Amino acid sequence: MKFLGLIRANLFRKKMRFVLTIGSFAVALFLFGVLAVVRGAFSGGIDIAGADRLVVINRTSIIQPLPLAYADKIRRIPGVKELTYANWFGGVYQDEKNFFPQFAIDVDNQRRVYPEFDIPEEQWQNFVKDRQGAIAGAATAKRFGWKVGDRIPIKGTFLGGVWEFNLDGIYHGTRQADDETQFWFQWKRLDEQVPAQYKSHVGWYTVKVEHPDDSLRVSKAIDEGFANSPFETHTDTEKAFAAGWVKQFGNIQFLIMSIGGVVFFTLLLVTGNTMAIAVRERTGELAVLKAVGYSDRFVLLFVICESLLIALIGGCLGLGLAKLFTLGGDPTRGLLPFFFLPGEAILAGLGVTLLVGAASGIIPAVGAMRLRVVDALRRV
Repeated sequence: MKFLGLIRANLFRKKMRFVLTIGSFAVALFLFGVLAVVRGAFSGGIDIAGADRLVVINRTSIIQPLPLAYADKIRRIPGVKELTYANWFGGVYQDEKNFFPQFAIDVDNQRRVYPEFDIPEEQWQNFVKDRQGAIAGAATAKRFGWKVGDRIPIKGTFLGGVWEFNLDGIYHGTRQADDETQFWFQWKRLDEQVPAQYKSHVGWYTVKVEHPDDSLRVSKAIDEGFANSPFETHTDTEKAFAAGWVKQFGNIQFLIMSIGGVVFFTLLLVTGNTMAIAVRERTGELAVLKAVGYSDRFVLLFVICESLLIALIGGCLGLGLAKLFTLGGDPTRGLLPFFFLPGEAILAGLGVTLLVGAASGIIPAVGAMRLRVVDALRRV
């Protein structure tokens, strides 16, 4: 700590260079933070998907329905604990840009299959009794300024007309990554309005099994039970289903890793060059330190500490800005519901920052350590 003043004096020797170097780290770590947010937004549903839940869809496509009569047959399969179903609605609230997922749900079993969604009991009971009732996620309610008791008009797309809903409740996720953007209403109301050929059909089933180890056996039993029927099924674990959905957007993981790698490699070159110039400018001073008795190891650590301090300041600044950016809310209007910077990503960013700082300072530091006093003083 007693040499901190000397390090500070060296850092501010060239104020503009110091500011630009800090800025380079800040921009790189801000980008790192944003990329981590985007990655988490795409993979958040995968990471928290229930290990004991299965998703059953039509084998042809998720947009093709399944008969409601399948529910009783699936419940009789050994290992099935709970079952619920839902339909996608896809209506428009005020403007097409105001996207949020809307589902017609099975009110009798929804909470048994999805216990992570917390709803006050009184609000849920009001919803169950109200055929025009609806439940909104906390994020969606906050986004539009909704409160319990509001009347929500949503324009239907497939069915047409304007559907009026009474907001009977607001749910919260019990985990940070839980999706709080959904909008639920009663499946029975939807079934009353659809054309005759779509009555008593659902979009998909969600099955909760007794134990995660039963998932493969139950999945196979479901699909075999409806093989060669007019509505064959395809069953996956919730995690596999979410991963398959994300893959439709392309290889997000590879794209983010590629961008991050290029950014940090460039940062390494820039910072390494800056430190090399800084050490070359102080050749005489380093020689004096050695002449008065400081060891080669001290000079090595002295230069590396200077590089690490620059990296740490810039990294903390960039990650702090990224965190503030996420606190401002989801700028994608609901397209990325898991929009936050997790603590693990911040720690990973700091680790990468220190690694780049050490790597960029090691070559100049070794050069300074090997510097001979006589040669150094001859240059001055």
